[in-house]
Amino acid sequence: MKKLLTLMAMMLLIIPALCRADLVTFKVGYFIPRAESDLWQTELENMSFTKSNFQDTNFGFTYEYFLSRQLSLAITIDGYSKNKVGVYEGYVGYQDYDGDWAYPDEFIGEFSPSHNFNVSITPLQVSLKIAPLGRGERIIPFIGGGVGIYLWNVRLQGDLIDFSDPWWDTANEVTIYPIYPTDAREESKISFGYQVMAGLMVPIANRISLEGEFKLNKAEGNLTEAFEGFEPFDLSGYTITIGLNYWF
Repeated sequence: MKKLLTLMAMMLLIIPALCRADLVTFKVGYFIPRAESDLWQTELENMSFTKSNFQDTNFGFTYEYFLSRQLSLAITIDGYSKNKVGVYEGYVGYQDYDGDWAYPDEFIGEFSPSHNFNVSITPLQVSLKIAPLGRGERIIPFIGGGVGIYLWNVRLQGDLIDFSDPWWDTANEVTIYPIYPTDAREESKISFGYQVMAGLMVPIANRISLEGEFKLNKAEGNLTEAFEGFEPFDLSGYTITIGLNYWF
């Protein structure tokens, strides 16, 4: 609910500006998370999913106000959300009266320890865009950059192997680890970041052009007690989009 209210507030801020828009763009893109903080790395190293499993399509909307022939102010909102279920690689689970335990997968096991990892990132970005050749050309290259507000969520739900608490199984002469149920989450968090971009617009009809854009987003969010001991979560990534521009 908090996330929905925040998105509604963002849209209310944008709507008055649309009355003065010189160009609007509807976009579909592909988001590639950079995934370089330690929570990302812990998940990718221990679970069956890979970094590419968290790449996904996203949709966005941009409005622009022309400040001069080469310069414009752009406001963009888009979103990304991905949920993956993974099993621990190299371990199987056994249950006894003391709880659940992770054994090396050389054992058969009674179940496969697993959990969901969900990441959601919704940025509202303000950018200055420069079209060095102006906007009257058959191909209109542009570059730009700016700052953004990032609304984000992270959730880990399911089995958690506690590798910090090894036990020795004397009967089988092997190190084992306790497994605990977990539902750790960071919800409706807000962080700040920046972005840089480059792209092309190609007019195809009166008031309509196609757009291709590459954007680097850079941001990180502080994790609280739900993920105690982890460094700030990497919200950065690369977005490749194609869009349809309408010129007023």
